Amino acid sequence: MLNKGANGSNGFPASGREAALRLVIPSDGELYEPTLNYLASCGVSVSRPSSRRYTATIPSLPGAEVLFQRSADVTTKVEEGSAELGITGLDRYLEYRTDERKVVSLIDDLGYGRCDFVLAVPDAWLDVSSIDDLADLALDFRQQGKQLRIATKYPRLLREYLFRRGINYFTLVAVSGALEAAPVAGYADLIADITATGTTLRDNRLKTLDGGTILTSQSCLIGNTTTLMQSRDALRLAREFVEMLESHMRAQPYYRLTANVRGASPEEVSTTVLSRPEVAGLRGPTIARVYNVEEQDWYAVTLLIRKDRLMEAVDHLRDCGGIEISASQVSYLFREESTVFSKLFDSAASARTTAGEDSA
Repeated sequence: MLNKGANGSNGFPASGREAALRLVIPSDGELYEPTLNYLASCGVSVSRPSSRRYTATIPSLPGAEVLFQRSADVTTKVEEGSAELGITGLDRYLEYRTDERKVVSLIDDLGYGRCDFVLAVPDAWLDVSSIDDLADLALDFRQQGKQLRIATKYPRLLREYLFRRGINYFTLVAVSGALEAAPVAGYADLIADITATGTTLRDNRLKTLDGGTILTSQSCLIGNTTTLMQSRDALRLAREFVEMLESHMRAQPYYRLTANVRGASPEEVSTTVLSRPEVAGLRGPTIARVYNVEEQDWYAVTLLIRKDRLMEAVDHLRDCGGIEISASQVSYLFREESTVFSKLFDSAASARTTAGEDSA
């Protein structure tokens, strides 16, 4: 796996500089605590001696350093090379990146921090309920010599979305505080904002538009392929880190079931269990003899099963004569190679090719 584009021993590029792997995560906002909890659940807990310190360590990954930065700055820090990896919202990554060759999304969805970037208009706009209605309104404003004013903190994402929908006549109003007050205060006609539940919008008498969801966002893992490929030590730590996250996420839907089943032979037991292949394990059952002084015709059957079919699989083992059935959630599920790490190599190779073409 590690020989993709690498040129050092064991597939890694030769170590270029002495530096620990640096991971930058939000120090504020709604992603701070969830990110720490998520990393702990993956087995890479962050040790931060004091909430006033902006650096921390990951005890299970000696040599890795954690940096705490404002959520709005995470993407920039990774892109400029101040950190090799970062965790931020997909919305902030897409809004703030300036060079797709330097910073890439390695895992688009870490499974937490979900929200929507939406267009919302005042409830009083009875004739405007969809994005098509908004397009018509923008034309009406244009004909009256006015511009539709939209308050937002994400001008890049909003502008690209509106252009794709054929809405070309508008003015974006940059707002640093609460957007919901903009229409009432009179400095914008509508807003484009992030919402998780829609409660704040409704409380401020705003409604979302049909077809007006600009982006569905969640936390993501981003990386700087250039800096990672310059250090063998950083790359090694990055592989360990991303595989812990990736394998933990992959394991979440699965449980390991074990039962003792009586049978004349392993083949007989496996045939019985495989009579219902949909609940006979991810790749079939594992059969092992149970060594008992008194009886020699018992076998331990182990299955890897999805959580949504757990009870169905338990009942099937019971029908097969299974007793002493135990279930445990799988913590990690590794594959023959890391999909995320392969993506990192592919992105680095693509960036080098593009850079070569630009220099030529």
